[in-house]
Parts: sequence; C-alpha cells; structure tokens
Amino acid sequence: MPRLVPRPLERAAFAPFGEVIEASDAVRHFTINAGNTERYHDLATIEPGADGRAIVSIFRAQPRSLPFAVTMMERHPLGSQAFMPLSGRPWLVVVAPAGPPPKVEDLRVFLARGDQGVNYAPGVWHHPLLALGEVSDFLVIDRSGPGANCDEAVLTPAGLIPA
Repeated sequence: MPRLVPRPLERAAFAPFGEVIEASDAVRHFTINAGNTERYHDLATIEPGADGRAIVSIFRAQPRSLPFAVTMMERHPLGSQAFMPLSGRPWLVVVAPAGPPPKVEDLRVFLARGDQGVNYAPGVWHHPLLALGEVSDFLVIDRSGPGANCDEAVLTPAGLIPA
C-alpha cells in the first residue's frame, strides 16, 4: 500500500485545494471593539453555489487511529466546505485536485494544528474528517440546497498514512 506522509498545513501548499483558516500575521487583521479584539478578516470564500445557502453546523468526529488506510475520497461539486476545529487538537487533511476521481498518487496529506481550519473549494476531493487522539468538534460552514452535492470515489489501491 503506498505511504501517504503528512506534512504541515501551510497556506501556499494548500492553495490548489482551497484556503487555510487561521489567525496569523500572514492574513489581514485589525483591532476592533475599542481595542479589545483583534479581527482576522475574510479568511475564506464561502461558496454556496446556485440556489444554495450557507449553513453553520458542528460535526463531532470520532478519532482515527494511525496507521490509517485511505480507501475513499469525497467531493462537493456545488459548494465549498469549511472546517474549523473547536477542540484544539491536531487533525489530518487529505486532499486531491478537483476533476476526475483521484488515484492514490494524486493525494496530499497535511497535519493541521488545533488552531488551523480549511475551506475546501467546490469540487476538491477530500477525505471525511480525520480527528486524532480524542473525539473532536468542528465548526462547519457548507451548503444546503437542491442538487446532488456529494460524490464518493473508492481508491484502488488505497494509501496508508503511517503512525
């Protein structure tokens, strides 16, 4: 089984798949609320697609154990999907470019810190949530509306994220 080695989640490396959501000096930010709050502004482009609307949910993810076999991927062709961890724990992000169903060699694996989220662009292939260590909550902003908005693809061969 091909090995998929995670690398740190960084804006430039993740850009082909969407946006990294994080409070850092690299993003536009400014002070508001009479100096009591720093606003990290406009961190992701939420795209609900035609006839869709943006919704906010909390996903409670069961932890995955490493090594982990990546046997499938999914995509949402009609809108973006943003995930921001609420539990402060690192998690894994597995992505592949938009387009035809991916092959294992198309996959990229990122280790996200507990203060980093991602916004998958419409049509980008990704693995469902990969929480590590403990049950973890994620704030999710995605699309509700008409149309089929979830495609799945089986990976043959699967890829292995090592321990």
